[in-house]
Amino acid sequence: MKNIGLVTLSLILSLFIGLTLSSSTSTTDKTSESKKTVIGFSMDTLQEARWKKDRDIFVENAESLGAEVIVTSANSDDKQQIKDVETLITKKVDVIVIIPHDGKAMAKAVEMAHAAGIPVIAYDRLITESDLDLYITFDNEKVGETQAQYLVDSLPKGKKSKIVRIYGAPTDNNAKLFKSGQDRVIDKAVKDGLVEVVHEDWAENWAPGNAKKIMNAAISKNGTDIQGVLASNDGTAGGAVQVLKEEKIAGQVIVTGQDADLVAVQRIIGGQQHMTVYKPIKNIAASAAQLAHKLANGKPVIARSAIANGKIDVPSVLLEVTVVDKNNIEETIVKDGFHSKKDLGLE
Repeated sequence: MKNIGLVTLSLILSLFIGLTLSSSTSTTDKTSESKKTVIGFSMDTLQEARWKKDRDIFVENAESLGAEVIVTSANSDDKQQIKDVETLITKKVDVIVIIPHDGKAMAKAVEMAHAAGIPVIAYDRLITESDLDLYITFDNEKVGETQAQYLVDSLPKGKKSKIVRIYGAPTDNNAKLFKSGQDRVIDKAVKDGLVEVVHEDWAENWAPGNAKKIMNAAISKNGTDIQGVLASNDGTAGGAVQVLKEEKIAGQVIVTGQDADLVAVQRIIGGQQHMTVYKPIKNIAASAAQLAHKLANGKPVIARSAIANGKIDVPSVLLEVTVVDKNNIEETIVKDGFHSKKDLGLE
């Protein structure tokens, strides 16, 4: 039997509203045992450059704490991700960190892990309708709000601008949070007569190809009289920019993004994309590794926020994000070592 139980929640009374997670049954600190802590890391995909960075930083930090990490990637297949979690349970990992493809589908994974006495952390994407132990992410509604505000502020003044909205994967709870944040800004801009949304749709699996189809549909329906594209991440922005290039209007249309992917930052430098939301991957990956190690060893974890997932209010750690455009690339992305000046063509 594992020397760790499912984590329980208690309220901390302080200047901040805090939540503490602590083991319900653990009596021994595993760091004093000879057995190495084993962390299971179940990832949705490794097809995007961003997720490879998450994996590498997470593993590096976990190993620096003396833990072993078993990484799986489901290639955006829900059934495969459930199998991956089953495999991690069979290997008797001490904690499982999950980046879900479908937050609702992975509720089953949480249930299976808990049945085996293993706590679960959702990484960057919420797992809904489950007794999830901990959620670490960025302030996703703030991400969407920031994208939309940048777009509205950058649109031509003195006339109503036509925009296209490209949402993320409908299976990703984060995509809904991004949209919710965007809505607060866009709904007001529409009401004030500043913006008209001429086309909108969800990009399955966040695929650039699906975003390209949405952008093509927007132009087929409305022509090229479009002033902005509110794309929810850099991949969907890339699909939109490809269409704008084909129509020979790239650079004339304000395009948003998220994740600070290398090709997206290169597009920003080239003027085809105008902004991205930089989420310091080293912060979330390093923090998640530390939190996973603590939960695996029955140590308390402080989470100052809680996010409703349809079943419980999940103790949550929310990290800050930064807007990046051509004016602050070097002082943000380059300074953090996320991309080098050489890779960005800045030297």
